[in-house]
Amino acid sequence: MLGGLMGSVALAPAQGAQAASLADKPNSGGAPYAFNVKNFGAVGDGATIDSPAINKAINHVSALGGGTIHFPPGTYACYTIRLKSNITLHLDHGAVILAAAPNGVAPTGYDDPGPGAGNAYQDYGHSHWSNSLIFGEGLHDIAIVGAGLIWGKGLTRGHRFPTDPPDISGPGVGDKAIALKNCRNVLLRDFKMLQAGWFALLATGVDNMTIDNLVIDTNRDGLDIDCCRNVRVTNCTINSPWDDGICPKSSFALGYARPTENLTISDCYLTGNYEMGSVIDGTWKKMPVGHHGYGRIKLGTESNGGFKNITITNCVFDHCYGIALETMDGGLTEDIAISNITMRGIGFPPLFLRLGSRMRGPAGAPVGRLRRIAIQNIVSYGATPHPSIIAGVAGHPVEDVKISDVYFHQLGGGSAELARRQPPEADKAYPDPDMFGDLPATGFFIRHARNIEMSNVEIVAEAPDARPAFWLQDVTDADFFRLRLPKGPNFQLDKVTGFRSFGSRWLEDRRFDGTESRSF
Repeated sequence: MLGGLMGSVALAPAQGAQAASLADKPNSGGAPYAFNVKNFGAVGDGATIDSPAINKAINHVSALGGGTIHFPPGTYACYTIRLKSNITLHLDHGAVILAAAPNGVAPTGYDDPGPGAGNAYQDYGHSHWSNSLIFGEGLHDIAIVGAGLIWGKGLTRGHRFPTDPPDISGPGVGDKAIALKNCRNVLLRDFKMLQAGWFALLATGVDNMTIDNLVIDTNRDGLDIDCCRNVRVTNCTINSPWDDGICPKSSFALGYARPTENLTISDCYLTGNYEMGSVIDGTWKKMPVGHHGYGRIKLGTESNGGFKNITITNCVFDHCYGIALETMDGGLTEDIAISNITMRGIGFPPLFLRLGSRMRGPAGAPVGRLRRIAIQNIVSYGATPHPSIIAGVAGHPVEDVKISDVYFHQLGGGSAELARRQPPEADKAYPDPDMFGDLPATGFFIRHARNIEMSNVEIVAEAPDARPAFWLQDVTDADFFRLRLPKGPNFQLDKVTGFRSFGSRWLEDRRFDGTESRSF
């Protein structure tokens, strides 16, 4: 299938280079007021390594104060392209920036990864930037736009699964399509990305960034937005069968804890259900039966700096995982609004809110906080039997969570034996919804939490399920209004202080202000 894609868009006939004397003249081909990359020696035949010519064009235009570099139709095989401030790369229809297979170290391979972050609090991929197809550090006012394609064919994806080939990260090897560090005023718009390596985008410490109308069809993470501020992600389509789709993080990669904040994600489609490349070429070939692709929106797991002031709205999740908010490394995560989401065929539960104490960072940091979360207008159909999860650790509750107007259809099928299970705390384990094993609830598993309110919530189990709809342990101040639940067990409460439920179908109104353990 990828060969067919290459034939359709990547092998456009190369245009002859124009005279060198035109290299410094705009309007010499392509977009208005743009510098044609072929005037600087780029060939675009899919075989010639064009990154030296492209970098020459970038240096030339930068020396003039900035401008737009135009890529006409053709396939530009490249190693590292080094961005500079005030530069726009414009990819025309039929233009492909192709990550070439490395043949040694630079210049016959990608730029050296360098020392990286200088700490081991995050993995290799998050700790290095220059070993990428397109790289920029300390820049301002940069953009990549246009209807062309960035194809990371020659990039490694790291070692994600035991069946992967050996991890070949090191000198000469590239593992990211686009890596930006400590930049500001960034625009990424309208292009497509295929087989983009470990990250299609790794943005670390980037402020004022707009990501709009991208199609990303990739073999690992889509968008990793790490320690960034004032970011808008809109109108994107992301197929990532083997890792997360949109993944805000707040690692220690900058050498200090910096939150990701003022982030909007809206009007995006996320899936992990299609063979890589089939979304871009329009064939939409489904993954084999039984494959539950990732494709989700996940805040974390790297969370030293925390997450603040974030909105996720108007998104579609198609046969992937749900929404995860994970604070594991001491960060403060607060003021999160999630709304207007549809989910179908979710391989994990619709919601996973986890405050843990992994503490992968400098010694002495306190356990973080996860608080002030508002979630409304979510429809989920065909989710696995795992319930949604709200889980802190003893002494550090998840706080101030309001969930309203949601419909969660689960596969159900839980046994009476499972309903009696006491899951482990797993407070330092890697955070994923299966970290506690199978759970004794159908709709919500809530442990170590305070000030939880749910209203207009409906839980539907496709198969009969002996588990209660809600399982609560060590919870203070829990209000449940206007619920519709499967007939059968509704609540299992253990050490719950301050409980109120009223106005629910088939469920008697109840209230107590002390601490009780009971089921009903």
